This record gives sequence, C-alpha cells and structure tokens, in this order.
Amino acid sequence: MNSVIVVASGKGGTGKSTVAVGLSVALVQQNRRVLLIDCDCGMRGLDLMLDVESEILFDCSDAVSGNCKPQEAVYRSRNLENLCLMAAPFDTDNEISPSVFAQLVDELKSGYDYVIIDSPAGLGSGFICAATPADTGLVVTNAEPASLRGAVKVRRKLSELGIKNLRLVINRFDRGHFEQLGCYRDLDEVIDISGVQLIALVPQDNRLSAIMQNGLSGLNWCPAANVFSCLARRVEGEKVPLAFKG
Repeated sequence: MNSVIVVASGKGGTGKSTVAVGLSVALVQQNRRVLLIDCDCGMRGLDLMLDVESEILFDCSDAVSGNCKPQEAVYRSRNLENLCLMAAPFDTDNEISPSVFAQLVDELKSGYDYVIIDSPAGLGSGFICAATPADTGLVVTNAEPASLRGAVKVRRKLSELGIKNLRLVINRFDRGHFEQLGCYRDLDEVIDISGVQLIALVPQDNRLSAIMQNGLSGLNWCPAANVFSCLARRVEGEKVPLAFKG
C-alpha cells in the first residue's frame, strides 16, 4: 500500500493538523501502520497532540543532515502503538529541500501502510517540500470565503506538482454559522468552487479540539471521531456514505 498523503490548506486556522491527526488515529484503529510527519518548520505542534513532546531529541532536519539515522527521528505515540511521528524542526533555518525530503520519505515509507504529511498553511517552500513526495492530497477548508479561496490555490498548486488524486475536507462545519454567513447557497456551491471532490465533512466540535490540545489523541474519543473513521475508510477506497452531512 505505502500511500503518501499530504494534508494542506491555503489559510491558517482551518484545523488542518487536527484532520491529519484524526485521520492517522482512525487508520491505526483500522489496523494500519501510520507515520505522521510534521512539516511546519518553526511551528511544530503534532508532538503536543500525540503527547511525545518530552521525548523529541531529533527531528526531520536531523534525519536528512546525518545527525541521526532516519528511524531515530521517529517516535511512537504513547496512546497508539502503530502511530509514529517525525517532528518538524523548531528552527525555520532548518527547512529541508523538496528533493531531499522526498528521498527521506521514500526510505521510510516501506515500514508503514500510510505516511501522512502535515503541510504548513500557504503555498511557500514548506508546502512544496511537504507535497513533493505525496501521491494523494487532502485539501482542508472551512466553509467561508477566505478559507475557500486558499483551498482553490492549494488545489491548483497540487495539480501543478503532479498530484492527481485530490479530495476535499470541509472542517469545523456549523450549519447555523454557515446559514448566518449567507455567502453560499449550500454546501454543493462550496464544493463546486473548490474544484475538488468532497471526501469528508467534519462538524465543529470543541471536545475534539480539547482532546488534541491535551495530547490525548486516540483516547477519550468524541462523537466527531466517527467522521474520521469514515474518512479513513474512504481513503482506503471503501464506498461508504458521509458520516456527517451537515
């Protein structure tokens, strides 16, 4: 299988990292081995979500520079045995070139069913680096104009990079807020503007945010987790209906 998925968004604050972690947890719960790579240099946060912050000695920049062997920069989640993390460097000066990062992912992916890469928001060098090894792209957006504009730009750039398998995740959806904004007729218009086929609609759920920020990913799961379970099954090619339809 060895699928490499980049999770991207054009605008910060969409909850992209939550989607990356939620999908990773759901895949592991379906007996898949997952390596989650944080590519947000200088702003890493996945180590906090997986409660491995105190264990991080090496990051992906150490792995490519020869400071450690690649596997020495891989840390197992405390809550889920088959979920591993490679952290981003704290220092933005340690950004990795796309070709070198692709080589690193190629070396590591044989040990996992999925490599999920959490891209930094926007279309900068970090995004290019994160997307280069990927064969699938998940474009994360909120159902509002600024976020959707970013999603369109991300979709175009991923296509330019040769990633043909693209899917849309509309995150933090609240029907009342959506109708109050009044920017779109319905969700179909949001999907049409994005130009990407919808794979998941994730509800706004403050409990999910609390779980992630307290490093409890994989434990004390909340109702929104059903959406990620469905997302994981759809990523695997199962033809199942959306778990949440708004």
